[in-house]
Amino acid sequence: MNPTAPGMTDSRNTDALIGLPFNDSDDVLRTAIDEASVPALLMSMVHMTGDLGLLDELPRPFMLIPMDLQGGMNEPDKQAVRDRAYDVVREYRDRGCPPPFVPDAEQMRVMLDVMADGQVTDEYIDYVAADLRLTDADQNGPPLTSTPEQRSAFPVVVIGCGEAGLLAGIKLQQAGIPFTIVEKRDGVGGTWRANRYPGCRVDIANQYYAYSFEPTDHWTHYYSEQPEILRYLEDVAAKHGIAEHTRFSTEVTEAVWDDSESVWRVRIRAADGSAEELRARALICAVGQFSNPVVPDIKGASTFAGPAFHTADWRDDVELTGKRVAVIGAGASGFQLVPAIADDVERVDVYQRTPQWMAPNIAYHDSIPDGARWAIRHLPYYGRWLRFLSWWPLTDAAEERVMMDPGWDDGGLSCGEANRGIREMLIAWMRAFTTDEDLLAKVIPDYPPMGKRMLQDNGTWLTTLQRDNVELIRDGIAEIDAHGVTTVDGVHRRADVLVWATGFDVNHQLGPVDIRGLDGVSLNAAWGESPYAYLGVTVPGFPNLYCMYGPGTNAVNGTSIIYNSECQMRYVMACLDMVIGAGARWAAPRPEVCRDYHRRNQERLKTMVYTHPNVVSYYKNAAGEVPTLYGFRIVDYWKWTRRVDPADYELRT
Repeated sequence: MNPTAPGMTDSRNTDALIGLPFNDSDDVLRTAIDEASVPALLMSMVHMTGDLGLLDELPRPFMLIPMDLQGGMNEPDKQAVRDRAYDVVREYRDRGCPPPFVPDAEQMRVMLDVMADGQVTDEYIDYVAADLRLTDADQNGPPLTSTPEQRSAFPVVVIGCGEAGLLAGIKLQQAGIPFTIVEKRDGVGGTWRANRYPGCRVDIANQYYAYSFEPTDHWTHYYSEQPEILRYLEDVAAKHGIAEHTRFSTEVTEAVWDDSESVWRVRIRAADGSAEELRARALICAVGQFSNPVVPDIKGASTFAGPAFHTADWRDDVELTGKRVAVIGAGASGFQLVPAIADDVERVDVYQRTPQWMAPNIAYHDSIPDGARWAIRHLPYYGRWLRFLSWWPLTDAAEERVMMDPGWDDGGLSCGEANRGIREMLIAWMRAFTTDEDLLAKVIPDYPPMGKRMLQDNGTWLTTLQRDNVELIRDGIAEIDAHGVTTVDGVHRRADVLVWATGFDVNHQLGPVDIRGLDGVSLNAAWGESPYAYLGVTVPGFPNLYCMYGPGTNAVNGTSIIYNSECQMRYVMACLDMVIGAGARWAAPRPEVCRDYHRRNQERLKTMVYTHPNVVSYYKNAAGEVPTLYGFRIVDYWKWTRRVDPADYELRT
């Protein structure tokens, strides 16, 4: 087949978001239908025909299962839908691809009842419809009340040009607000530019790990590797002309609020050491929670004679072929790295502190066939429904699996009946790849599933650990010397290269950036190990400061951070418009409002698996709290960030 060349769609063209017209041959259509997600195809057929009767006539999804784009349907049922779809798609093509049918609320209710077997109740309808692009309210937010002239006189500085900082630049530009992005690296991408270790890839399906206003069919894999994610972000930045507003290879050293002039004085330092001060009416901190790598303080680590580096600071100049590699850490990055290098190295020793739960995902490394990509680009709303299939089973639909039952007691191995069922399923998945009981004892966690972000697995991890040149080591590290690693049992293992796969300091996300608000108060000092922000965005005592991916916004299981960033930036724009439209000097959340929100979030998290006493994670601070995590439903966050309530803020004129 020869489908339309893949590439990023144009968000200025509504057709590009819901399906581009086509006149391809019958063979192209048949191939696309055969490779498509049948539940998404079924919904697209309704958009092409306006006939909801198809939903009664044809087989429907059995149930929405995480990481399954086919809704649990059996092959005969899928074939029945595909056969009918072939006629529907050809007829739609022959009619000239007219504007698709857009359901009203009641019709949407019918479609969702079929798609999600009644899981999507009335409170979710507007939320889902907005993400499907059946309305623009989710993307545009409330209308701006300030004038273009007012906005043009309100400069903003953005710290960081990862996915959140890039998004901030796009939305500020669309509103006509002048801005400068300061990025410490030499290009856009943030964590996707920093983390380029072998095997690095996204663990959220690409249809969901993309800006809602910039969908694309260019992905070659369902879960793309780092180079493709980075290229996507670079393409979006180029399309919107963000680079001309960005100071690359430049760090923000401090930002101080000057109340006499109602500006942020932002000190920056370029790669050559030269310093400069930028002045802004508002500051958007988009440094993220994964910008400060952690390297444990292990005796003798500094004496190691070979190359030693963190996965977030990958050394492209270090050749691993034929080397003995020590990988310290078996979390997300180690989990991806080890299988990617095992074929090339002489040996890899993996030092695991805590075993990780793995979510069965047979498609994790699969490429997307051309026909399936054609369907995303051309079939009306197909790509949007595919996105729904990617996120719904993993977010609010999974709530009961992460709640702790106070009366449940199985020795801390699970936190409730639903969670226990998940545990048994995950162990069965592991046993499908090995009968080695010693290895299973090392990899089966002794804490409840979903207490940490689940790793995506197609069997590669356990298969790799059974190679002759790979060893998984559970014994703690006693010392590192010039030539290798010694564990507490006295065994010394030689190494030529040492790789730290030891995560990030999420509770001190500002790192070396010194942000000072009213009365010179330091944000780092105010936060300590328990950062807080109202809705994860605004902080009392810090006027016109807005956080992206701030405290209390990390939804550990299933949610795309890009989706959360869109919610946050919509709220930031509403806050900026409130200040600008009122001609105010500044706004900051009322302390009692922020305290109440933080308290409610932490109390909610105490009922969830993330705070279970058996769960040890870098999200927990010394007090056992998880201040960076978000405990409520995603639909709640969507509702809370749709507009700003002026009563929540101190507005100084």
